Amino acid sequence: MKYLLDTNTCIRHLNRRSPAITARLATHSDEDIVVCAVVKAEMFTGAAKSTNPPKTLTIQQAFLDQFLSLPFDDSAAMIYGRVRGELEQRGTPIGPLDMMIAAIALANQVTLVTSNTREFSRVPGLQLENWDST
Repeated sequence: MKYLLDTNTCIRHLNRRSPAITARLATHSDEDIVVCAVVKAEMFTGAAKSTNPPKTLTIQQAFLDQFLSLPFDDSAAMIYGRVRGELEQRGTPIGPLDMMIAAIALANQVTLVTSNTREFSRVPGLQLENWDST
């Protein structure tokens, strides 16, 4: 099984705020873990706004470079449009960046690892795990 790390999972691990996430990461090979371009964009934005952008970016890149990075491609775009439309019609949309992350996970048939299960659980068919609660 492959796991796509959400931004909050990466940050909690890097900031040493979740021993549970760090322990769970240690049980998987780098090949079992993926990230995506949208998560990287969110993290790099955080680095730019940090008190020490060069240091934060270096730490983030060293961590993220261990894993395959999935793009937001045409398949994800098609899923994004369909699912976002469904959620909006139901009156239960999620944020556009989270929707992009969910679409990438669905397009690549990977499980999304996030502590934001409340929002992501609205996405039909999305496999979720919260490693922070284990």
